Amino acid sequence: MRTNIEIDDALMEKALKAGKAKTKKQVVEEALKLFVKLEGQKSILAFKGKVKFFEPADDESFIQTR
Repeated sequence: MRTNIEIDDALMEKALKAGKAKTKKQVVEEALKLFVKLEGQKSILAFKGKVKFFEPADDESFIQTR
């Protein structure tokens, strides 16, 4: 998709120097990927304290039940 956006020049320069991206397009794409990943992690955090995990008494009993 082609689009035009206003981006702070100093911020773009910092991003180009900080990462492995060689082009502005690569910087924006990496930033969008990171944004999507972080938002996904936030939805997982909503389950904090709501999911119960039960550990087996010992490894052998766990293996035998499998």
